[in-house]
Amino acid sequence: MRMHRQNLIIALTLWMAAVASSGMAENAAARPAPQILVSDLRIGQRGEHTRFVLNISDKVDFEVFTLADPYRIVIDFPEVAWRLEPGAVQGPTGLIKGFRFGLYRPGRSRMVIDMTGPTVIANKFLLPPDGERGYRLVLDLKPTDRIGYLATAGWPKGAAEPTSPADEPPVEDFSDKPANAKRVVVIDPGHGGVDPGATGVDGTYEKDLVLPLGKALRDALERTGKYTVVMTRDTDIFLSLKARVAVARRSKADLFVSLHADSAPDSFVRGASVYTLSEKASDKEAEALAKAENQSDVIAGVDLTNESDVVTSILIDLAQRETKNNAVKFAQNLVPELQRAGDVTQKSHRFAGFRVLKAPDVPSVLIEVGYVSNRLDESVMGTNRWRRVMTTAISRAIDRYFRESRLDHKPQAGQ
Repeated sequence: MRMHRQNLIIALTLWMAAVASSGMAENAAARPAPQILVSDLRIGQRGEHTRFVLNISDKVDFEVFTLADPYRIVIDFPEVAWRLEPGAVQGPTGLIKGFRFGLYRPGRSRMVIDMTGPTVIANKFLLPPDGERGYRLVLDLKPTDRIGYLATAGWPKGAAEPTSPADEPPVEDFSDKPANAKRVVVIDPGHGGVDPGATGVDGTYEKDLVLPLGKALRDALERTGKYTVVMTRDTDIFLSLKARVAVARRSKADLFVSLHADSAPDSFVRGASVYTLSEKASDKEAEALAKAENQSDVIAGVDLTNESDVVTSILIDLAQRETKNNAVKFAQNLVPELQRAGDVTQKSHRFAGFRVLKAPDVPSVLIEVGYVSNRLDESVMGTNRWRRVMTTAISRAIDRYFRESRLDHKPQAGQ
């Protein structure tokens, strides 16, 4: 019997090695061509005219269009690899106030250029390689008036944000979730891709701080065996506010936790804070923050002209009272844990009208884990130790919330 088992193990090992070898050969044969790189950016000014140049490794199809309120130029590409430094251009230059770039959705990359005012794209072309220089995408810009700008601004045919459910992030169907199932927690790392969020004093992007924290929190919750955890995003990709809310609702989530990092004009302000939904903001700072966060879709160049879903049509009425009350209960559990973990703001629990918190049937909170505008907060938030401490604090609050709400459930063996 022992010899027979050894022979089986040897045979299985040889078979697995053959399969692996075959798979590697197939993968090598099917390996895609090198990805197109965007490696450098230059902006020049001559009089009223501004030239914008991108260095690109290969010939690439692109589409350029303008959007109003605010004035923006959008450049869409097939998916590219960005090799631009955050500080590639320091401050406004000519007609260009700033720019951002990243993955807009799988297979599609986007750059959004903020303009100082209404602008005409006088020329747009792709220069072929010349000597040591590779391909260059060139935009020549000149000022115009608002009437002239609006005459050409808008979404080109086929470029608008898709509205089909098939274009939303894939989520496991929990519609038939049994009563004794694990509780579903949705973790939402804010911003991503073409939308970097706030930028720190040393150039750190908000999106790059909250994504690893979200993954660490997911891993910590899953290790307890008590939760099913769904991430709205687990890569550096843009996700609209509508899609984030849709993930929570389709997951039949028991709790939605959105992770962000704040920014303030006063560089001395630091610490974490928790926000829950209210159409009436608790203070002017909360109102300003909600207004800024609610502009994420605009920042990424999303078509909002036909948006009529739950995000824009919700009325904050009696039907949502229980959901909002449960969110407040979780926030009240979370604040003391954050206080034990480190610094919190003076008003550590605030209320505002964040669109991402507006799922009517899912208790939702937004955590500002610190201030990237504060040099100490920015440096601390990039460390593994800080992520461990913050993850522990949020996990403990989640455990206590479900326990106190009598929603805590210990799965049966085998679940």
